[in-house]
Amino acid sequence: MKKVIIVDDEASGRQLIQEYLKDYSTLIVLGEANNGVDAVKIINEFKPDLVFLDIQMPGMTGFDVLKHLEELPYIIFSTAYDQYALKAFEVHAVDYLLKPYTKDRFKAAVERLNDNKEKNTAGSLAESLLMETSKFPERILVQSQNKLITINVNDVIRIEAYGDYSKLVTNTKTYVSNYGISSLEEKLDEAIFIRVHRSSIINLNAVKELNKYNKSYDVTMKNGDVVRVSRGYMENIKKIMF
Repeated sequence: MKKVIIVDDEASGRQLIQEYLKDYSTLIVLGEANNGVDAVKIINEFKPDLVFLDIQMPGMTGFDVLKHLEELPYIIFSTAYDQYALKAFEVHAVDYLLKPYTKDRFKAAVERLNDNKEKNTAGSLAESLLMETSKFPERILVQSQNKLITINVNDVIRIEAYGDYSKLVTNTKTYVSNYGISSLEEKLDEAIFIRVHRSSIINLNAVKELNKYNKSYDVTMKNGDVVRVSRGYMENIKKIMF
Protein backbone atom coordinates (compact mmCIF):
# COMPACT_ATOMS: atom_id res chain seq x y z
CA MET A 1 0.00 0.00 0.00
CA LYS A 2 1.23 3.48 -0.87
CA LYS A 3 -0.07 6.67 0.73
CA VAL A 4 -0.93 9.41 -1.78
CA ILE A 5 -1.44 13.18 -1.61
CA ILE A 6 -2.90 15.16 -4.52
CA VAL A 7 -1.82 18.79 -4.96
CA ASP A 8 -3.46 20.91 -7.65
CA ASP A 9 -4.97 24.40 -7.58
CA GLU A 10 -7.81 23.29 -9.87
CA ALA A 11 -10.59 21.13 -8.48
CA SER A 12 -11.02 19.46 -11.86
CA GLY A 13 -7.37 18.40 -11.83
CA ARG A 14 -7.69 16.83 -8.39
CA GLN A 15 -10.93 15.10 -9.33
CA LEU A 16 -9.40 13.59 -12.45
CA ILE A 17 -6.52 12.08 -10.49
CA GLN A 18 -8.98 10.74 -7.90
CA GLU A 19 -10.99 9.15 -10.69
CA TYR A 20 -7.98 7.54 -12.35
CA LEU A 21 -6.67 6.24 -9.01
CA LYS A 22 -9.80 4.13 -8.52
CA ASP A 23 -8.10 1.50 -10.69
CA TYR A 24 -5.25 1.14 -8.18
CA SER A 25 -6.26 -0.48 -4.91
CA THR A 26 -2.73 -0.17 -3.50
CA LEU A 27 -2.70 3.63 -3.84
CA ILE A 28 -4.66 5.24 -1.00
CA VAL A 29 -5.40 8.97 -1.12
CA LEU A 30 -4.90 10.57 2.30
CA GLY A 31 -5.71 14.13 1.33
CA GLU A 32 -5.59 17.02 -1.10
CA ALA A 33 -4.26 20.57 -1.25
CA ASN A 34 -5.03 23.40 -3.66
CA ASN A 35 -1.99 25.58 -2.95
CA GLY A 36 1.68 25.24 -2.11
CA VAL A 37 1.46 26.35 1.52
CA ASP A 38 -1.21 23.79 2.40
CA ALA A 39 0.68 21.19 0.36
CA VAL A 40 3.74 21.55 2.57
CA LYS A 41 1.61 21.20 5.72
CA ILE A 42 -0.26 18.10 4.61
CA ILE A 43 2.78 16.36 3.12
CA ASN A 44 4.89 16.96 6.23
CA GLU A 45 2.01 15.76 8.41
CA PHE A 46 1.10 12.55 6.59
CA LYS A 47 4.50 11.62 5.09
CA PRO A 48 2.97 10.12 1.90
CA ASP A 49 4.81 7.72 -0.39
CA LEU A 50 3.62 9.49 -3.53
CA VAL A 51 2.54 13.04 -4.36
CA PHE A 52 0.83 14.19 -7.54
CA LEU A 53 2.16 17.74 -7.64
CA ASP A 54 1.06 20.72 -9.70
CA ILE A 55 3.73 23.33 -10.46
CA GLN A 56 1.99 26.69 -10.93
CA MET A 57 -0.03 27.30 -7.75
CA PRO A 58 -0.92 30.16 -5.39
CA GLY A 59 1.54 30.73 -2.55
CA MET A 60 4.47 28.78 -3.93
CA THR A 61 5.32 26.61 -6.91
CA GLY A 62 5.66 22.85 -6.84
CA PHE A 63 9.43 23.26 -6.85
CA ASP A 64 9.16 25.62 -3.86
CA VAL A 65 7.15 22.95 -2.07
CA LEU A 66 10.08 20.56 -2.40
CA LYS A 67 12.29 22.99 -0.50
CA HIS A 68 10.09 22.80 2.59
CA LEU A 69 9.50 19.06 2.88
CA GLU A 70 10.91 17.16 5.85
CA GLU A 71 10.97 13.95 3.84
CA LEU A 72 10.81 13.53 0.09
CA PRO A 73 8.19 11.19 -1.41
CA TYR A 74 7.93 9.97 -4.97
CA ILE A 75 6.82 12.88 -7.14
CA ILE A 76 4.65 12.79 -10.27
CA PHE A 77 4.29 16.31 -11.60
CA SER A 78 0.96 17.23 -13.17
CA THR A 79 0.79 20.57 -14.96
CA ALA A 80 -0.45 22.42 -18.02
CA TYR A 81 2.97 24.01 -18.63
CA ASP A 82 5.56 22.09 -20.63
CA GLN A 83 8.43 24.52 -19.95
CA TYR A 84 9.05 22.88 -16.56
CA ALA A 85 9.58 19.38 -17.93
CA LEU A 86 13.38 19.49 -17.98
CA LYS A 87 13.60 20.80 -14.43
CA ALA A 88 11.10 18.19 -13.29
CA PHE A 89 13.27 15.37 -14.59
CA GLU A 90 16.37 17.00 -13.15
CA VAL A 91 14.80 16.51 -9.72
CA HIS A 92 14.33 12.87 -10.70
CA ALA A 93 10.56 12.99 -10.63
CA VAL A 94 8.87 9.69 -11.42
CA ASP A 95 7.05 11.31 -14.33
CA TYR A 96 5.70 14.55 -15.77
CA LEU A 97 2.04 14.55 -16.78
CA LEU A 98 1.23 17.36 -19.20
CA LYS A 99 -2.43 18.39 -19.04
CA PRO A 100 -4.66 17.30 -20.60
CA TYR A 101 -3.46 13.71 -20.31
CA THR A 102 -5.26 10.46 -21.02
CA LYS A 103 -5.99 7.56 -18.71
CA ASP A 104 -3.37 5.49 -20.54
CA ARG A 105 -0.76 8.20 -20.01
CA PHE A 106 -1.68 8.29 -16.31
CA LYS A 107 -1.30 4.52 -16.14
CA ALA A 108 2.17 4.73 -17.65
CA ALA A 109 3.20 7.27 -15.00
CA VAL A 110 1.96 5.10 -12.15
CA GLU A 111 3.67 2.02 -13.58
CA ARG A 112 6.96 3.90 -13.57
CA LEU A 113 6.84 3.79 -9.78
CA ASN A 114 8.06 0.20 -10.02
CA ASP A 115 11.16 1.38 -11.85
CA ASN A 116 12.25 3.60 -8.95
CA LYS A 117 14.28 1.43 -6.60
CA GLU A 118 15.09 4.09 -4.04
CA LYS A 119 12.91 6.68 -2.35
CA ASN A 120 15.16 9.53 -3.44
CA THR A 121 12.82 11.17 -5.90
CA ALA A 122 13.85 14.75 -5.45
CA GLY A 123 17.50 13.80 -5.55
CA SER A 124 20.38 16.20 -5.97
CA LEU A 125 18.46 19.10 -7.47
CA ALA A 126 16.11 19.23 -4.51
CA GLU A 127 19.17 19.74 -2.38
CA SER A 128 20.30 22.37 -4.86
CA LEU A 129 16.97 24.16 -4.51
CA LEU A 130 17.59 24.50 -0.78
CA MET A 131 21.13 25.66 -1.40
CA GLU A 132 19.90 28.37 -3.79
CA THR A 133 17.38 29.77 -1.29
CA SER A 134 19.94 32.19 0.13
CA LYS A 135 23.64 32.97 -0.14
CA PHE A 136 24.32 30.72 2.83
CA PRO A 137 21.55 28.14 3.35
CA GLU A 138 20.11 27.55 6.80
CA ARG A 139 18.92 24.05 5.90
CA ILE A 140 20.22 21.25 3.76
CA LEU A 141 18.72 17.99 2.49
CA VAL A 142 20.57 14.89 3.61
CA GLN A 143 20.16 11.14 3.26
CA SER A 144 18.64 9.25 6.19
CA GLN A 145 18.21 5.54 5.44
CA ASN A 146 15.97 5.39 2.36
CA LYS A 147 14.69 8.97 2.53
CA LEU A 148 15.87 12.56 2.39
CA ILE A 149 15.27 14.89 5.33
CA THR A 150 16.16 18.50 6.12
CA ILE A 151 18.51 19.48 8.93
CA ASN A 152 19.74 22.85 10.17
CA VAL A 153 23.20 23.64 8.88
CA ASN A 154 24.17 25.00 12.32
CA ASP A 155 23.64 21.50 13.75
CA VAL A 156 26.49 20.17 11.62
CA ILE A 157 29.62 19.74 13.77
CA ARG A 158 31.94 18.67 11.02
CA ILE A 159 31.93 17.44 7.43
CA GLU A 160 33.90 14.48 6.18
CA ALA A 161 34.64 13.53 2.57
CA TYR A 162 32.83 10.34 1.55
CA GLY A 163 33.85 9.47 -2.00
CA ASP A 164 31.87 11.73 -4.34
CA TYR A 165 29.57 12.61 -1.42
CA SER A 166 30.05 13.96 2.10
CA LYS A 167 29.19 12.84 5.62
CA LEU A 168 27.69 15.49 7.88
CA VAL A 169 28.21 14.77 11.55
CA THR A 170 25.77 16.20 14.12
CA ASN A 171 25.41 15.56 17.85
CA THR A 172 22.84 12.85 17.26
CA LYS A 173 23.53 11.30 13.88
CA THR A 174 25.71 11.19 10.77
CA TYR A 175 24.03 12.01 7.46
CA VAL A 176 25.04 11.82 3.81
CA SER A 177 24.91 14.84 1.48
CA ASN A 178 24.70 14.49 -2.29
CA TYR A 179 27.38 17.17 -2.55
CA GLY A 180 31.12 16.53 -2.47
CA ILE A 181 33.12 18.25 0.23
CA SER A 182 34.54 20.90 -2.11
CA SER A 183 31.06 21.85 -3.31
CA LEU A 184 29.86 22.18 0.28
CA GLU A 185 32.85 24.35 1.12
CA GLU A 186 31.82 26.78 -1.62
CA LYS A 187 28.20 26.90 -0.50
CA LEU A 188 28.60 27.22 3.27
CA ASP A 189 29.49 30.34 5.23
CA GLU A 190 33.29 30.47 5.35
CA ALA A 191 33.10 32.50 8.55
CA ILE A 192 31.65 29.45 10.28
CA PHE A 193 32.75 26.41 8.27
CA ILE A 194 36.45 26.18 7.49
CA ARG A 195 38.42 23.54 5.62
CA VAL A 196 41.18 22.04 7.75
CA HIS A 197 42.01 18.99 5.65
CA ARG A 198 41.23 17.87 2.12
CA SER A 199 38.79 15.45 3.76
CA SER A 200 37.51 17.65 6.61
CA ILE A 201 35.52 20.83 7.26
CA ILE A 202 34.76 21.97 10.80
CA ASN A 203 32.09 24.21 12.31
CA LEU A 204 33.92 26.82 14.36
CA ASN A 205 30.95 27.12 16.69
CA ALA A 206 31.40 23.45 17.58
CA VAL A 207 35.14 23.61 18.38
CA LYS A 208 36.11 22.81 21.98
CA GLU A 209 39.88 23.23 21.79
CA LEU A 210 42.94 23.25 19.56
CA ASN A 211 45.98 21.16 20.45
CA LYS A 212 49.46 21.38 18.98
CA TYR A 213 50.52 18.24 17.11
CA ASN A 214 54.07 18.32 15.75
CA LYS A 215 53.99 21.19 13.26
CA SER A 216 50.22 21.14 12.96
CA TYR A 217 47.15 20.93 15.20
CA ASP A 218 44.40 18.58 16.28
CA VAL A 219 40.97 20.14 16.67
CA THR A 220 38.78 18.66 19.39
CA MET A 221 35.10 19.23 18.69
CA LYS A 222 32.43 19.63 21.36
CA ASN A 223 31.12 16.13 20.65
CA GLY A 224 34.58 14.67 21.36
CA ASP A 225 35.62 14.08 17.74
CA VAL A 226 39.21 14.95 16.93
CA VAL A 227 40.02 16.37 13.49
CA ARG A 228 43.59 16.64 12.22
CA VAL A 229 44.63 19.89 10.54
CA SER A 230 46.82 19.15 7.54
CA ARG A 231 49.77 21.39 6.73
CA GLY A 232 48.18 22.47 3.49
CA TYR A 233 45.29 24.06 5.40
CA MET A 234 47.24 25.60 8.27
CA GLU A 235 46.63 29.09 6.92
CA ASN A 236 42.89 28.65 7.42
CA ILE A 237 43.50 27.95 11.11
CA LYS A 238 45.97 30.78 11.53
CA LYS A 239 43.37 33.26 10.21
CA ILE A 240 41.22 32.64 13.28
CA MET A 241 44.04 32.55 15.84
CA PHE A 242 44.51 35.77 17.83
